[in-house]
Amino acid sequence: MENKKYIWSKIALFMAALIWGSTFVVVKDATSTMSTGFILALRFSIGALVLILIYYKKLKEIDRSYLKGGLVMGVTLFMSFWMQVFALTLDTTPGKSAFLSAIYCVIVPFLYWIVIKEKPDKFNFIAAFICIIGIGLVSLNENFYITYGDLITILSGFFAAANIIATSIYCKNKDALLLTILQLSVVGILSWIIVIITNGFPIEYTKTSVFGVVYLGIFATAIGLLFQSIGIKHTNPSSAALILSLEAVFGIMFSILVYNEQITTKLAIGFIFISFAVVISETKLSFFKKKEEICSEDND
Repeated sequence: MENKKYIWSKIALFMAALIWGSTFVVVKDATSTMSTGFILALRFSIGALVLILIYYKKLKEIDRSYLKGGLVMGVTLFMSFWMQVFALTLDTTPGKSAFLSAIYCVIVPFLYWIVIKEKPDKFNFIAAFICIIGIGLVSLNENFYITYGDLITILSGFFAAANIIATSIYCKNKDALLLTILQLSVVGILSWIIVIITNGFPIEYTKTSVFGVVYLGIFATAIGLLFQSIGIKHTNPSSAALILSLEAVFGIMFSILVYNEQITTKLAIGFIFISFAVVISETKLSFFKKKEEICSEDND
């Protein structure tokens, strides 16, 4: 039974990564007519409403502990998504955003150290160093200047890591579905507050942007975040982060196919460094150890 939960949790995390990888292109198109706050407000309101309508009978189980967990998860998620979407309105591209956002995988072990007091190992430190090199290759221009949009995207990764830690803690002994509903509701409320304060209502709409936000609300938010909560509940946070980092790979694939993003040699090398950092951080290069053990057995 536990093995089945483990397998399904991996599948759920993989599906979340696949869905989210497609969102960078969708969000980039939506930002042409909608503000960051309005996109998030609609997206998370739709996502929360969909889950509430389907699972409204479970809402009576919500108590103070659920509200606390939903608030912490919601605030960290709001900061991560708001920064990521805002950066796409500036001078970063969907592909770069996808890979720079993936640094949360390297950050998770260090935040876990602060919260759980479990010190990262040497592989985490090596991965962090390699990741910094990769970020530099992806973000720094010829004058060694990082753009504002890239910097905001990197900061969003810190809050994404915080959200994974919070999700792993609060979902452990709670109903992941209820926490997901509360999390989406918190992000929706905070986003509407931003829209009202900044008067971020769009002047005009396009069919593409409206369709995009509906897609974000139903698939990327309601379904995607539900998959994440279920997957993290039965998976180690660091392992979950590795699977979710595939979002970056899917993101660049969709960006090339749909957005016609051009990948330079410098960017490609940077992507490789970041990807390698994620693999080192999460696998500890265990596949090499297994290979050595097999070779040793064969020699015996």
